[in-house]
Amino acid sequence: MQDFTGVPAVVDLAAMREAVKRLGGDTAKVNPLSPVDLVIDHSVTVDRFGDDDAFEENVRLEMERNHERYVFLKWGQQAFSRFSVVPPGTGICHQVNLEYLGKAVWSELQDGEWVAYPDTLVGTDSHTTMINGLGVLGWGVGGIEAEAAMLGQPVSMLIPDVVGFKLVGKLREGITATDLVLTVTQMLRKHGVVGKFVEFYGDGLDTLPLADRATIANMSPEYGATCGFFPIDGITLEYMRLSGRSEEQVELVSAYAKAQGMWRNPGDEPVFTSSLELDMGSVEASLAGPKRPQDRVALADVPKAFSASNELEVNSSLKDRQPVDYTMSGQQYKLPDGAVVIAAITSCTNTSNPSVLMAAGLLAKKAVTLGLKRQPWVKASLAPGSKVVSDYLAQAGFTPYLDELGFNLVGYGCTTCIGNSGPLPDPIETAIKKGDLTVGAVLSGNRNFEGRIHPLVKTNWLASPPLVVAYALAGNMNINLTKDPLGHDRKGDPVYLKDIWPTAQEIARAVEQVSTAMFHKEYAEVFEGTPEWKAIQVDRADTYGWQSDSTYIRLSPFFDGMQATPDPVQDIHGARILAMLGDSVTTDHISPAGSIKPDSPAGRYLQSHGVERKDFNSYGSRRGNHEVMMRGTFANIRIRNEMVPGVEGGMTRHLPGTEVVAIYDAAMQYQQENIPLAVIAGKEYGSGSSRDWAAKGPRLLGIRVVIAESFERIHRSNLIGMGIFAAGISAGRHAQNAGANR
Repeated sequence: MQDFTGVPAVVDLAAMREAVKRLGGDTAKVNPLSPVDLVIDHSVTVDRFGDDDAFEENVRLEMERNHERYVFLKWGQQAFSRFSVVPPGTGICHQVNLEYLGKAVWSELQDGEWVAYPDTLVGTDSHTTMINGLGVLGWGVGGIEAEAAMLGQPVSMLIPDVVGFKLVGKLREGITATDLVLTVTQMLRKHGVVGKFVEFYGDGLDTLPLADRATIANMSPEYGATCGFFPIDGITLEYMRLSGRSEEQVELVSAYAKAQGMWRNPGDEPVFTSSLELDMGSVEASLAGPKRPQDRVALADVPKAFSASNELEVNSSLKDRQPVDYTMSGQQYKLPDGAVVIAAITSCTNTSNPSVLMAAGLLAKKAVTLGLKRQPWVKASLAPGSKVVSDYLAQAGFTPYLDELGFNLVGYGCTTCIGNSGPLPDPIETAIKKGDLTVGAVLSGNRNFEGRIHPLVKTNWLASPPLVVAYALAGNMNINLTKDPLGHDRKGDPVYLKDIWPTAQEIARAVEQVSTAMFHKEYAEVFEGTPEWKAIQVDRADTYGWQSDSTYIRLSPFFDGMQATPDPVQDIHGARILAMLGDSVTTDHISPAGSIKPDSPAGRYLQSHGVERKDFNSYGSRRGNHEVMMRGTFANIRIRNEMVPGVEGGMTRHLPGTEVVAIYDAAMQYQQENIPLAVIAGKEYGSGSSRDWAAKGPRLLGIRVVIAESFERIHRSNLIGMGIFAAGISAGRHAQNAGANR
């Protein structure tokens, strides 16, 4: 688990204990029956950047803002059995799982005999699938399903279709694992793999390092599959040795996989439900954007794709926007339309992969040597998924060059990828608003949904770490990096991307700097934490000491009035429509994780409880407080409700009236009138993160049914778990055609 989804899960466990206590039961029976690891990685924000003090300042602010949450998690660690917490500032949960926690094969003593069995897991984050790259079967589930699994309930599912994805050949010179995964994502989305397993096979796997496999497995949610599995082979064992697993464990994995028929042999042609094939030699340099990870764009076509998205923007004047003058640090600049204002090397998807990180370091070194500089409006950051990354970048000598371009270490956590990009400098924000500029973010993450990265950044682009550095130098999405210069050297001569792009041989030599000793060093005390974490004191008690004035941790209402015998299921009568939504409505649209606007229902709630704007933190950090989260439901600034045409944000009409009001305010009116609510949507409703609050929030608003053309697997499970009817309608019968707006 990560902490944004983990905190509400632990809140629910604590609330269960309160309910059991109220009913006269034994609270100790509410305990995980399987090992549970929670890695705190979602709370660090890029407040400070571009200097050597950024990391320490961001860690200080993280501990200050989240102290109450961390006290709660530390209480949970001592109150619940089989529950461990990896403290903040250590890494990203999926990368920590890949590099340290994952075993591939478990062994334990049962009835006097040693028994070996495959490593399997579920996680409360959709990118749990990253561990599929290690030959471990695992996938993301909603918090509700995860809580049931913790308490001993089986995870049940229909036997899925298994789609075979054959990889042949090898990547060309200059092409990265990121380019490959964006191509795979596009192909599998087109093929249609929602609710299916994907297994990769073919001779191309022989040329694919495990880190590349993990990158592809990580983005399984983006291509819609339940998992993206790579079978165990010699490359798996090589990685286990490199990352510090014992030789005894490596030998166990090898022997078990071969004995059980789980070992990949060259030339294997398994039988699949369906299959598709990719010649890796055909993969080209790519980005994905501006708002969906499956929308791959060839590097040369990015300016055209940006222009197209700009023209389609809601309320766009379709006129050329002029650069806006601004002053920063005593210097005057012009901020152009299309400016790259965020360039972030972030996310476990790519920071677990030494080849693309070393490529970024090499490109930075060449750029600095030639005298190139980051554009002044670009907020650059480096947030690795583990401390091992910092070790090998330093060992290779690349850290000073990345620092010179502003890619200083800002934290070990998810940061920009989950919307914790932090504020832009005030002059930049002012200029964007003044000129109504469409600006961009380029990040090495896995998601680029609308409104996710920063409220003022309308287009978001996924790219490899070296391309992130390149766009920080260019500073504009309108530049064609295949033929336009990135900048000029000290002599004034143009410098092109091809001039500084590292060769495969250079990258391979750099990757040789990664050593087993680095993994041993960084994971030796993985559960210990910083002095600030160690200093947190908690009461040793079976039940949590809830604070009535807390704005972070509140006793959840889901067990209020619950009796030993459940109430009977009731029919839905007289429901009104709260929102009519289009296709690809993500869980970010339904329950955003990022910043809280002061004039939003959640912002007003926090201010009414004495919380200053600077201390709002994020929706994700407030998931232990249902009052904030129900007010934040459908509060994404980019969501479009067809009941209020031309309006962006979480607004609706309270029927039968015509006044435009916040969705939360309308829902509360309907609750006073005892009217149940419905939501209508198109295809791929609930895609994206596995956040259970995208189902809990609607339930608290009074939504009893969601009608959509199709649902993403995890979100549909969450809706059902919260007692919301997830009803499918035939493709093409969107809300207007079905007459649902009456």
